[in-house]
Amino acid sequence: MPRRAGPDVARAVAATGMTPKEMVGVLRRHWLKIFLLTIVGVALGGASWFVLQTYLPSYTAETYIEVLPPGQTDPMTVASPAMQKDIMYGYRLSMSSLIKQQTMLQDLLARDYVQGSHWFATEMKGDTRKALRELEKRLGALAMREADYVRVSMMCAKSDEAAKIVDEIVNLFVTRQGSSKRREVQERLVQLERRQSSLQRDVDTADRALDEVRTAWGLTDLDQATTRYERHYIVARLEDLELEQNTLKLALRQIQANIVNLERLATGPITVQIEYAIESDPVVILLTQNLAFQEAQLQGRLSRFGENHREVRQLKDMLDRIKEEKLARELEIAEEMRRSNLANARDNFVVLQERYLQLEELRAEAHSQKKDLDMARVQYEQRKLVREERFAMLADVKTQIEKMRIIAEDPETPKVRRVGAETPIPLYQVFSRQWYLHFPVGTVLGFLCGLGLAFLLEVMDDTVRKPRDVARYLHVPLLGVIPDASADSHLRGVELAHVVQQAPESLVGEAYRQCRANLELSGPQAPRTVLVAAGNGGDGATSVAVNLASTYVSENKKVLLIDANFRRPSLQSLFPGYGASSGMGLSALLMGKCGLKQAVRASGREGLDVIDAGPMPANPAELLGSVKMRDVLNELAKTYDHVVIDGPPVLLVSDSKMLARAVDATAVVINADTRRGTARRVVGEMQAVGAGLAGCILFGAEPIKGGYFKEQYKSYRKYAKVQLAAAGPAGGGRRVAVDGPPESEE
Repeated sequence: MPRRAGPDVARAVAATGMTPKEMVGVLRRHWLKIFLLTIVGVALGGASWFVLQTYLPSYTAETYIEVLPPGQTDPMTVASPAMQKDIMYGYRLSMSSLIKQQTMLQDLLARDYVQGSHWFATEMKGDTRKALRELEKRLGALAMREADYVRVSMMCAKSDEAAKIVDEIVNLFVTRQGSSKRREVQERLVQLERRQSSLQRDVDTADRALDEVRTAWGLTDLDQATTRYERHYIVARLEDLELEQNTLKLALRQIQANIVNLERLATGPITVQIEYAIESDPVVILLTQNLAFQEAQLQGRLSRFGENHREVRQLKDMLDRIKEEKLARELEIAEEMRRSNLANARDNFVVLQERYLQLEELRAEAHSQKKDLDMARVQYEQRKLVREERFAMLADVKTQIEKMRIIAEDPETPKVRRVGAETPIPLYQVFSRQWYLHFPVGTVLGFLCGLGLAFLLEVMDDTVRKPRDVARYLHVPLLGVIPDASADSHLRGVELAHVVQQAPESLVGEAYRQCRANLELSGPQAPRTVLVAAGNGGDGATSVAVNLASTYVSENKKVLLIDANFRRPSLQSLFPGYGASSGMGLSALLMGKCGLKQAVRASGREGLDVIDAGPMPANPAELLGSVKMRDVLNELAKTYDHVVIDGPPVLLVSDSKMLARAVDATAVVINADTRRGTARRVVGEMQAVGAGLAGCILFGAEPIKGGYFKEQYKSYRKYAKVQLAAAGPAGGGRRVAVDGPPESEE
């Protein structure tokens, strides 16, 4: 699993921009180039001034043309309206471009004075095309932003010719502009008069069209207002009919409901209305009174004669006849009232229905008239709108005609006039020919070119040369930086793979010890098995692995150094003898051809054992990624304090990727000559396989002027002066960085 960076290594990723300190370092490294280019700039500036002053004198004559506001000003008003500055400036720009148009320059070259001038006859040798190109360069027409002027200038070798040519072009332009503007006004006036005649015919046609609409629809009041308070009589009549029809429709619905109710009551019980009619009937009243009289007599006879008396029976019979007559009368009255109410309701419904049909016919007729009215109004309004538009346009055209007639007689119509009668003759040469301009400009340009070259060289260098490059481009912890041994005089004759052993007091040896310390602090616990791998062969992975193992040995720890580079083994040549055998090694151990004790041999140094690569296997990647390899490492971790593995190149073979997942930590070696893209690929591929990447080691960093190691070399020599003097120069061996065979030089 990925490991945590130690306190001295896990620094924040550097900003992508260059710091002021780095800029100062660039200046210190390339100051000589900057100084030489500055001197060259001064010399070129002086030479250019001398040549221009001696052989190419130049005078610039200038005058001004006043540009009046454009022709959109209204001559009918006393005060001209204030125009925006941008509009006026744009108009002056257009005037300045007209001065330098090709036809204007050709007419200028056709003038007699220009034809006989020294500039045209001698400098241009009478070549019109060449003179035209030179005029485009030397003749200037600049529109001033804050003033209503166009500055016209001409640069020539003779001052009087420069002034005269400016006069010629200004007079030519002002004259031509006046003729052009007046011609435009006359043409515009003719167009407006034609437009006036056409619009007058359109107005007359529109008036006839309005009369045709009134005649066609038979309506003379189409101009009548159509607001809610002033409605047309057809609209008012239609609204009244619709209102009456709606009211009648409600009444019909009510009568229909009453008829249904009366039909239901025709066979139902007697209602209160019918009872009231029965009680008010004279016949019923008489029968009721007679019935009451007979009942009174019956009561008297009963009390006098009894039930069976003949008179009593006669009275009872009479009472029964009276009751029957009364009941018959009541039924007759009720039936008559029901029939009468129903008949009245039906008659009323018929009357209202006929009225509704009449209203429907009247409403349809009024609606048709309303549609005709709407159609007539639409046609009338359309033609009226056309007539009003034409009339407004006619009035506007008449106003414009009056304005154009005033503008045609206005002396300011050309909108340009020259300032002054003649152009003054220049007394001094142009500013660009002065010495106090050439020397400073040459100096500044030379200095800027030097700066640009210095920073260009820095930007074009895409190698990982400095510790800051690791943080900026790789985004991994930096375990340490191994300086280039060629800059350390104490490493003469020392083999780079044995720097810690042969020159322990050197700065490079101290750098390896710093790598060891940072590696131990890169996680919660110091890693026991460490894989050291580089991107390509010869990048220094073997030198780092051997020296890292030596730093562990110097702490009186028991260390095992394993050569896992089957394709290009190195440890057998770095540690010759001491039981080295071509038939034994890591490959034989993993394939089961020998045991662990047979594979491990002594290195010749106390505390350090070695396992050589062994014979070249057919499947190195599978062997290094096998379970057997994990078991071997676990067994070795119990016996040794640290196991350092020299791995094969990451970008060339996949062996290191398979092995990285079996160790506690992986240290990637980045050579200072490695390109950034290559270094990013190395780190990316190790992170992609889930390697426990503790960080990277920058190998072979050259001390550059103004850089970190240049100062560190001085400080370290001063600090360890006594120890270095006592140790003396270390002896023996070649100065090589081994990541493969010993012949790979750093």
